[in-house]
Amino acid sequence: MTEEITYGDFERVDIRVGTVIEAETFPEARKPAYKLRIDFGPEIGVKRSSAQITVHYTPETLVGRQVLAVVNFPPRQIGPVRSEVLTLGFEDEAGAIVLAAVMQPVPNGKKLM
Repeated sequence: MTEEITYGDFERVDIRVGTVIEAETFPEARKPAYKLRIDFGPEIGVKRSSAQITVHYTPETLVGRQVLAVVNFPPRQIGPVRSEVLTLGFEDEAGAIVLAAVMQPVPNGKKLM
């Protein structure tokens, strides 16, 4: 476990739900990854992300899936892609990423409470 934080610290991390509207391979990445376009609704809009999730997902299985992402980190340049949000997931036993997701559909852009 890491160091304890306050509720105020947690509130500063803006985690939202969005729907993947486009997913494609990212051959320029150092590690296998996909380039994602995620719709976070009218307030935030569509954002780009690079995600190393190629073990458990294909581009076809990602489109239409709701995912969780941190939307208030500064953008990060990953090769030719400007990643605007951090798509969230957990490592499985082998170290491959499994996406964090909602169990029921919710409106795009809703904040994790």
